[in-house]
Amino acid sequence: MIGNIGKTDTQPILKTIRARLKRIYPERQIVVRTRERVSYLHITYVPQFIATLMLIAATGWIGFSSVSYMLNDRIISAKNGQIVNARMAYKGLLDEVSAYQNKFISITRELEENHSLMLSLVEQNTELQQNLSSVAQELKVTEADRHSVIQTRERLKNNLGEIQENLHSLTSKNFLLRDNLDSTESDLQIALSERNNALDESDRMTNYASDLEGRLSSLQMAQLESISDLTTRTDNNISNLKRVISIAGLDIADFIDGPTQDETGQGGPFIAMPDMPGEELKSRLTVLDNKLEHLEILQKTMQRIPFVSPLTAYYMTSKYGKRHDPLNNKWSMHYGVDLGGTNKTPVYSTAPGKVTYAGKKGKYGNMIEITHGEGIITRFAHLNKILVKKGQEIEFYEKIGLLGSTGRSTGPHLHYEVVVAGKPMDPMNFIKAGRYVFQE
Repeated sequence: MIGNIGKTDTQPILKTIRARLKRIYPERQIVVRTRERVSYLHITYVPQFIATLMLIAATGWIGFSSVSYMLNDRIISAKNGQIVNARMAYKGLLDEVSAYQNKFISITRELEENHSLMLSLVEQNTELQQNLSSVAQELKVTEADRHSVIQTRERLKNNLGEIQENLHSLTSKNFLLRDNLDSTESDLQIALSERNNALDESDRMTNYASDLEGRLSSLQMAQLESISDLTTRTDNNISNLKRVISIAGLDIADFIDGPTQDETGQGGPFIAMPDMPGEELKSRLTVLDNKLEHLEILQKTMQRIPFVSPLTAYYMTSKYGKRHDPLNNKWSMHYGVDLGGTNKTPVYSTAPGKVTYAGKKGKYGNMIEITHGEGIITRFAHLNKILVKKGQEIEFYEKIGLLGSTGRSTGPHLHYEVVVAGKPMDPMNFIKAGRYVFQE
């Protein structure tokens, strides 16, 4: 009873719909003529309605596909622009690092030239000191001569008195004694003149030596200030490098050897050394040389540490440390980081080194291992393709493979590890430290 009522209610509605469709899509005929035979093909409203629906659907699908294609094209263009900008920024940072290295080399050269100039000045100062000593010795000799002349004059005066007393008794020898007296006084005047000239020459040499000492002292102060400035800048560079290595989670003592036991064993009584010209300058130069050697060791170490990301663009899919395994959801230890990206994205070396493994490695899939010296090793796993060979020397940021999903993997990504002295380290600490370097 209820079913019959439902059918009677829907029949008028269906009739109304059919009437409207027949009015919109009247019956059409297609005349088909074959030679003398003519046939008619009747097309009711139903096929026409279905064809209209199909046309609307096809038009909508074409419009949707066109809009989607345009939007995807814009997104890809924007991403490509970001990648190009990132590469240009990185290249600019590398240029700045190279400029700083060239500037440091020029400062080192200037320091070497100043070092040579200061050594020559020290030698000149030593020679002047010797000349001054010889002049002082001559002054002593001249002073002794002056005393001798004074004594001779006193003796002659005494002789003159005796001669005057005996003048009356020695009248016959008067002229001869006068001649001797005149000659003696003449000799005395000559000796006094020579003494005065020697005193003037001594004063002149003393003033000249004082002037030279003043000029040498001023030059030495300028050199000391220059060395102090260079030492301060060297200390700042050493502190910055140590801070970067500390941010990466490394111990600086593992890379720089301290003094051996034989070098530290010293002793003996204290015997004070006299102050020599240029001793403070030599001491500061020795300290600066030690600091520059320390800085050079740090710079060579920095070149071996992987401070950059192996991908130009990535997103973190799994961090370093404890995690839920992506396949069995059990707790596990993850000794690297997983960096997600597009399949076949280029993978780059993060520091110069030598390839120690390149091939399939169990659940790592296609894997590359590079040793950088100082006990530092990097690993790149799940690669789609390997572009290097075992034993090959690798430059900084050289293309070594393509991102993939080989081995035990759930999708395209790069498993990246950093090992120092056999101990796994968090690679993100190195990447953060590298960002600090480039900001500086």
